[in-house]
Amino acid sequence: MSTHARARTPVQQAALIVGVVFLLVGVLGFIPGITTNYDTMDFASHHSEAKLLGIFQVSILHNLVHLAFGIAGLALSRTASQARLYLLAGGAIYLVLWLYGMIIDHDSAANFVPVNSADNWLHLVLGLGMIALGALLTRRRDATRTAG
Repeated sequence: MSTHARARTPVQQAALIVGVVFLLVGVLGFIPGITTNYDTMDFASHHSEAKLLGIFQVSILHNLVHLAFGIAGLALSRTASQARLYLLAGGAIYLVLWLYGMIIDHDSAANFVPVNSADNWLHLVLGLGMIALGALLTRRRDATRTAG
């Protein structure tokens, strides 16, 4: 194992792993077979019936968002403070997406991402999970800093 890999803090490792998972999901969303009804995928529309793993509704825009979150995770995992920011802010964004998906009519033009019920609940879990990682993995360091 390299010195650089060992030097990563837990929050940096978490941000890196989350980023890699987002990259993987973004790529898989463009692979026919892993994404069912691939031929119906639109750029951004609720008419897209493409579903990652046959469950999560995706579009080109949705996949690009996953790729962007993945790239951000890799880039921001370089320092502990940036990794924490990535997890907290990314988690907040996913909670907003969850609320958005819960409020909009899934058959309306407002569902341009698009999202379905499975996406909504995944967004809730992602949002809470990312915020928990960002907060819990830096809690000890913050407590140590304020005590000294």
